[in-house]
Amino acid sequence: MSDEAPVDTDDAAVPEKLPVLPLKSTVVFPRIFIPLSVGRRRSLKLLEDLPPGDRYIAVAAQLDETAEEVAFDDLHHIGAMVRVQHMLKLPDGTVQLAVLGVRRIKLSSAVSDEPYLTANIEAHPEVVDQQPSIEREALVRRAISSFQQLVALAPQLPAELASAAGAIDEPVHLAYYIANHIRLTTDERQHLLEMDSPREKLEKLLGHMAHELEVLELGRKIQSQAEESMGKAQREYFLREQLKAIQRELGELDGDQAELSELRERITKAGLPPEAQREADREISRLERIPSASPESSVIRTYLDLMVSLPWNTSTGGEVDVAKARAILDDDHYDLDKVKQRIVEHLAVRQLRQDRGATERGREPILCFVGPPGVGKTSLGHSIARAMGRKFARASLGGVHDEAEIRGHRRTYIGAMPGRIIQAIRRAESNDPVFMLDEVDKIGADWRGDPSSALLEVLDPEQNKDFRDNYLDVPFDLSKVMFITTANTLDTIPPALRDRMEVLNLSGYTEVEKVHIARRFLIPKQLAAHGLRPDEVTMADDAIRLIVREYTREAGVRNLEREIASVMRRAVADIAVGKKIRKAVDVRRVRAALGKRRHFDDVAERIDRPGVATGLVWTPTGGEIIFVEAALTPGRGELKLTGQLGDVMKESAAAALSYLKSHARDLGIELSQFKNDIHVHVPAGAQPKEGPSAGLTVLTAMASILTGRPARDDIAMTGEITLRGRVLPIGGVKEKVLGAHRAGIRRVILPKRNEADLDDIPPDLRRQIEFVMVESIDEVLKQALSRDDVPAKASTNGTNGESGAASVPQPVAEPAPGSLRARRARSSRPAARVRPFRGD
Repeated sequence: MSDEAPVDTDDAAVPEKLPVLPLKSTVVFPRIFIPLSVGRRRSLKLLEDLPPGDRYIAVAAQLDETAEEVAFDDLHHIGAMVRVQHMLKLPDGTVQLAVLGVRRIKLSSAVSDEPYLTANIEAHPEVVDQQPSIEREALVRRAISSFQQLVALAPQLPAELASAAGAIDEPVHLAYYIANHIRLTTDERQHLLEMDSPREKLEKLLGHMAHELEVLELGRKIQSQAEESMGKAQREYFLREQLKAIQRELGELDGDQAELSELRERITKAGLPPEAQREADREISRLERIPSASPESSVIRTYLDLMVSLPWNTSTGGEVDVAKARAILDDDHYDLDKVKQRIVEHLAVRQLRQDRGATERGREPILCFVGPPGVGKTSLGHSIARAMGRKFARASLGGVHDEAEIRGHRRTYIGAMPGRIIQAIRRAESNDPVFMLDEVDKIGADWRGDPSSALLEVLDPEQNKDFRDNYLDVPFDLSKVMFITTANTLDTIPPALRDRMEVLNLSGYTEVEKVHIARRFLIPKQLAAHGLRPDEVTMADDAIRLIVREYTREAGVRNLEREIASVMRRAVADIAVGKKIRKAVDVRRVRAALGKRRHFDDVAERIDRPGVATGLVWTPTGGEIIFVEAALTPGRGELKLTGQLGDVMKESAAAALSYLKSHARDLGIELSQFKNDIHVHVPAGAQPKEGPSAGLTVLTAMASILTGRPARDDIAMTGEITLRGRVLPIGGVKEKVLGAHRAGIRRVILPKRNEADLDDIPPDLRRQIEFVMVESIDEVLKQALSRDDVPAKASTNGTNGESGAASVPQPVAEPAPGSLRARRARSSRPAARVRPFRGD
């Protein structure tokens, strides 16, 4: 026979049905007084309909705590019958209740849902031990003792609860009293309500209290240890450490711990080199020991994020196809055969090494493209990357003064970041991209360091395999990267840096080449940019040639593209207003769109008197012609130089005057002429000018004014002179010849020792220009000065038989367009736009 039987713990009768008040996140136990807040429409209606006097209702917890409208099936069916003790309406429309649990009940079935839920109920008493026993008394005492310890440790529990619990000797009442005050979830409270045995209820509560006591004891221990080394400024740190310790004991991870775990996993998967792996492990260990609110924490996180995101082992360059690579280069760029051949040779070497299973890693070339603006240096880098099947990265170095831009900042500084090299490698997501360093000739230097010195390590194949960025502070292998630099001139690049690069010169384009480039690349690009179809607008070669001659004067094609875009915009504007236009764009339509011609050929008009000679100069934007003027003025035989000339150019002028004085008798110059002052001026005085290659032109201008013989208007010259009368070689031959051709010059005097440089000049241009190769100043003067018996403007025969100079005679075979009259109509760069020229 069992010692336990169901016994009611309250004398109030249980009615057959009661209105039901659904509860969110709350469980009401019998004999427990508890406040409730009511705000839902149906619940408020229920309270309004309660009769005065003893007001009984049923309460039950919702299955879904977020639901607003609930039905009978949405409730736990074990609940409590409660008596409403107090009821207070608040201004916001809600009602505060104070209820007392009467007895445990069971909701058997629903009666109605409106205006509020009403259900049939029945008493559901707990099973109570009818006879006192030592086991029950021990269980009660143990529960009271554990609860009193909990009250003593938990600051949120008032001390009065411990004495009140000691006065309860009935197991069911004690269980509900303890459950109402300790930390339990709604599901745990509901489960406790549904348990029938008081002994099981108390045993369950003892387990919960033991866990809570353990957590509180651990917290007190942590607090005791932390307070020994903690001041007032460390209170926040202590609280976070306390929370971490509790979560570790509970087997839980907060957001910071989860992030650290994820970061460790990323470090493991990144495949870092040994040194980088050790540094990452050391930094993440530091990160675990410092609070997340510390500024150092964000610095370490940023550093580790960079380290795991770098492509330590990710490469994109796969199988090499030399033929395909050459086809891509040809499709993207016209001419530039030297550069294309160099890339193809490099790919061929890689392919052969792969085919023969070579294990030693080959070096990537470090190329430097040097040439005037607009010749395609930067776009060629994109094409090379596509041909090699690699990612493309680019960094512009123009105007960079800080070494940290290249090598990065040390992490001790606020706002430190890696240098441009590492940042670009990270964005490329590959450790073997084609990396273009633009405008390497325009790097500056100041008190913050010299960026070009930092580039020495980057561009040295012997060192860049262990490149160490100041921010990263571990070696990163750059030996797989193909570096390409671009520059307009080599003069401003330090010799040590220039020595590390393989220089490839990209000269300006000839007129024929520009027409081809416009036809193949520029016009299709502008048609697409302006929304035009290829069958709507076409441009004749004569129209393109007109733009090149009369509206642009450049080595590249950048301005040519702008002018073509202007013509396209005019066509689009006509189409937009419904105007019918012809498909072909001819010379007339070009002039209508671009206006008056902007460049004129003034060579013959300028050289109409003695004392003027035409020279050739090299500038960062390509070759150009320049006029040197000389005049005799009464004075004391002094040499006056104007036009913002550099020291080297002034010395060349002094050498020219000394030569003319020493050979005056041979040249037919009266010695009395040297008693006058000689004034040499180079127009475009706002532009600085430098270099020895103008010496030949200065001497010719002086000889012309001293002999009274005008220089020929169809000849331009360049060369360095000596006091012995020798003509020395100079640089930039191709650019200077292209500049002469653009200005309408068809005869060029060059030093004999520059004859090999003629191979770089396009064949079609060599057929249009006669080159006179000279070794001495006497040969130059015989070719450049008009004969005494022939008027200057008639000296256009182009012969060089008298001089005996080595030449490449290629007479002009053009019809009317090659005549002097046609040359006068061609454009030339005005003297006011002559730029500084150097590089000889």
